[in-house]
Amino acid sequence: MRNDLTIYDKVADRWWSDGIRWVRTLKNLVPGRLKWFDRHIDWQGKDVLDLGCAGGFMAEALAERGAHVTGIDPASDAIDAAHDHARAGKLRIAYDVGVGEALPYDDASFDAVVCVDVLEHVADLHRVLSEIARTMRPGGLLLFDTINRNPMARLASITIAEDMLRLLPRGTHDPAMFIKPKELRAAFQGVGLVPGPITGLGPRGFNRRLDLTFGPLPSTAVLYMGVACKPAHEALT
Repeated sequence: MRNDLTIYDKVADRWWSDGIRWVRTLKNLVPGRLKWFDRHIDWQGKDVLDLGCAGGFMAEALAERGAHVTGIDPASDAIDAAHDHARAGKLRIAYDVGVGEALPYDDASFDAVVCVDVLEHVADLHRVLSEIARTMRPGGLLLFDTINRNPMARLASITIAEDMLRLLPRGTHDPAMFIKPKELRAAFQGVGLVPGPITGLGPRGFNRRLDLTFGPLPSTAVLYMGVACKPAHEALT
């Protein structure tokens, strides 16, 4: 089975335990993403949606930066784990169960939407991007990462990461759902978002547990992250 989204509920009760290597990999990606995202936005006081939040790694990091965070994910057990951990840490984060194709929020609800490790999994990319654009305020930012579609990305993300090193469970990704940057830029423009800069994302070293650490890279051949903006004013016609 490819694009297996049940993996998040299966380990929800151990999400914050640091006992599962592939979950630690997801946690270790957060600082690397934020090292680049932080250059593009001041999170303090912003209303931010973490779309595809799973057990809350990114949501908590954003809340600690002063954002007013809402997290949403279809994995209900993972959402329960996220809620319990935030409450234990006295972090005020709103969590909902739902999908990107039908966000349960009013128009112009958020200053920013964060969408990491998500776009290569969704059933309807255009619909998800339309919903993101709808719920963003004028001038708002989408900050994302996803996986490029090419032989190198398939080798790195599936053959090596899933099959050999087990950095992720086998079947996590479907390579047919990977997205080339030019395709994503066109999709953004199709829903009224203005594509911004992109950069690569990948391994930069090891921590004391010999787990990989991550950060920005020059090459976008495998993982890449970027921003897109909702125009502050509609163009005159």
